[in-house]
Amino acid sequence: EIFYYIYALLYSEEYRKNFKNNLTKELAKIPFVKKHIDFKLFCSIGKKLGDLHVNYEKADLFKVKIDKNKIKNKNYFKIEKMKFAGKRPNLNKSTIIYNEEIKIDGIPLEAYKFVINRKSAIEWVMESLQISKDPNSEIINNANNFAIENMKNPSYCLELLQKIITVSIET
Repeated sequence: EIFYYIYALLYSEEYRKNFKNNLTKELAKIPFVKKHIDFKLFCSIGKKLGDLHVNYEKADLFKVKIDKNKIKNKNYFKIEKMKFAGKRPNLNKSTIIYNEEIKIDGIPLEAYKFVINRKSAIEWVMESLQISKDPNSEIINNANNFAIENMKNPSYCLELLQKIITVSIET
């Protein structure tokens, strides 16, 4: 229960606001609640959050319009680098352009509040799924190959992004 209490506390907006400066410089301070019922509430919320985050691959898919007629094209789900709609400084984060064929619309901006290592979980996934080349080893990281060869699912990357959007909204 203590683990789940702390997990919920660390995701509390009020906690993050009050300890914002401390969280970037030192270990988190864990305040105690005064009432046992509040402790139990945090434990319950922490357990739900923990289950949601650990089991993210079971999350519902965020809705995306897919042209069923074009799925037969082997490159339909291919991804090189996702981006937001619009141009800097006016990016529209409610829309992600997955590739030339697929666009994800209607993402609530609140979903970007779920942050991992100073970056929203959505942006973290967008960045990690892009094709990249390590300058030292020259090894190419291509999530499309992983999706097809390991997961046996060419739409795996799109589905992962959809699940992370759902998890971010629910968090």
